[in-house]
Amino acid sequence: MIDRASIDKVFETARVEEVIGDFVQLKKSGSNYKGLSPFTDERSPSFMVSPVKQIWKDFSSGKGGNVVAFLMEHEHFTYPEAIKYLAKKYNIEIEETLPSPEEKEAAGERESLYLVSEYAQKYFAKTLWEDEEGKAIGLSYFKERGFTDETIRSFGLGYSPDSWDAFTKQALADGYLLDFLDKTGLSIVKETKSFDRFKGRVMFPIHSMSGRVLGFGGRILTNDKKAAKYLNSPESDIYHKSKVLYGLYYAKQSIAKENSCYLVEGYTDVIQLHQRGVQNVVASSGTALTPDQIRLIRRLTNNITVLFDGDAAGLRASLRGIDLILEENMNVKVCSFPEGDDPDSFARTHEYEEIVSFLEENAKDFIQFKAELLAKDAKNDPIKKAECVRDMIESISKIPDKISQEIYVKECSKIMDISEEALFSSLYQLTKGKIRQANKQEKQQRATTGLTAVQTVQEKVNQLHELETDIIRALLLFGDKEAEFEDLILKQNNQNQLELVAEKYSCKVFEKIFLDLQQDEIDFSHPDFKALYHLLVQKFQSDEGIDLKNLSHALDKTANEIVSDILMNEEQYQLHNWERKNIFVKVKDKSIAQFVSEIILNLRSYLIEQKKVELMQQITSKTESHTEILEEINNYNKLKVLLGRKLERVI
Repeated sequence: MIDRASIDKVFETARVEEVIGDFVQLKKSGSNYKGLSPFTDERSPSFMVSPVKQIWKDFSSGKGGNVVAFLMEHEHFTYPEAIKYLAKKYNIEIEETLPSPEEKEAAGERESLYLVSEYAQKYFAKTLWEDEEGKAIGLSYFKERGFTDETIRSFGLGYSPDSWDAFTKQALADGYLLDFLDKTGLSIVKETKSFDRFKGRVMFPIHSMSGRVLGFGGRILTNDKKAAKYLNSPESDIYHKSKVLYGLYYAKQSIAKENSCYLVEGYTDVIQLHQRGVQNVVASSGTALTPDQIRLIRRLTNNITVLFDGDAAGLRASLRGIDLILEENMNVKVCSFPEGDDPDSFARTHEYEEIVSFLEENAKDFIQFKAELLAKDAKNDPIKKAECVRDMIESISKIPDKISQEIYVKECSKIMDISEEALFSSLYQLTKGKIRQANKQEKQQRATTGLTAVQTVQEKVNQLHELETDIIRALLLFGDKEAEFEDLILKQNNQNQLELVAEKYSCKVFEKIFLDLQQDEIDFSHPDFKALYHLLVQKFQSDEGIDLKNLSHALDKTANEIVSDILMNEEQYQLHNWERKNIFVKVKDKSIAQFVSEIILNLRSYLIEQKKVELMQQITSKTESHTEILEEINNYNKLKVLLGRKLERVI
């Protein structure tokens, strides 16, 4: 358990824009920050962070909340884990205890997989530093690669004993279940036998963006031809290799700061460059580059430089990766090392300044690199040259931005000595074919979905939900502010007719809302709104008031999402730069009394309409005289007309 004082200190210290900035590239937008959603695949920003309110809102997925809610949503942390992560980030000391057997059993399956993986990392690291075999084989290997003690400890490197079940036995003895050892791939279970997957290998932990251990890469040090040189953890609920980049946890801040990312192939490439001071570097962990991996980088920067050694296989693989990067509308450069060198060996034999200088001088724009590479293959063969040009146009066609396409076509024309007209024509034909295919698929999809899309568009807005949202919004924004209200008192005049008489008075907004709802016996239909409403009123009545920066601290996940959705609603207009288009959004706090009064009047008007519907249903179900019901409906109609006059519109 974490004591309340520690939690309070974490919330007081943590800055939502700083924490989220480790995962998403944020750009200033007025008093807020905006960026690409980390929860959906998008090209235009719909994600906003408010430093003033200390909340965030993702308008593409509907998610939102405080800094802890972000970590729980994005990193799948439990609440205590999110607090511990923030405490570590801000160097806040809190008392941590190892999970007891009861806590391990109570943890969900996904969390149990994390616990087992973190235990394994500590076990392998301890074996590396303290076990004789680990020091003699594993530690010696890392030292031979030129890694310092600090680097080895920082990346959590380790060693798995060359024994069939040393790790599995120890994990079981320490209370970890074989089922989770099997599901993480740390142990291989066959009928009644179980043994270690990574026996006799040096271990590279693979971390999530927040530093959680997801899986491992293990390198064998013997010359066993039957065994794979590198072995990765199998896919699990927490480890999906196509969605993970090795070293991203260590590189994310540098990538955002430098606005650039170097992409390499192997674990040691990352570690060696990082040790030399080039920290904005990640690896695809020996797998072919995937769109999900590229999107991880795109959250932090739009600029990628692919680094590779000069072998033909590596070159071809890089070309495939480049096309994927272009499809994500990112800027891509390519840099190859001298023959016989790779990023690891080059970094080992050069100082930081030399490495940076080499990368800057030798990084080529993708079109230049690809043209030179393909031109070498084609030489003086016209047929091969035509194939090369088509290959390059294929790559250019993958770029979503038309201006970028045109620039690259002109560059390609110069390099390949082909007219721009011919290249544009080829690009048009290729793009036209893709559009035709996309339209065909869309028509097929429409045919299968039938009227579903139409029905979705025609869904009616839940008016009561919107009105209840407005009440919560008024409390959050203006609850403890004093305002002068003009209330309408329903009275009968000398002709026995109903009329509303205006009476002015001053009170706090929360008092106005509370008394009006109580007087009309109005309760919330939405249970989450109801709970939040009573919490807010209670805080105002006890003179606590609410501090928007700390309010989310006291709310659960659902209430946090409601609050962030309401408070950030107006902020979304900044995403589209409406003011540049001379569209100015009305600021509600310019007339608090009017805003609050309209909400209540609209709610009353809605409830009157609902009451009329109920009365009309009674008429259709009864056979006797409807005089009294019709008279009641008539009175409601008159009341609604009066409310309409007050709202200055016909309702």
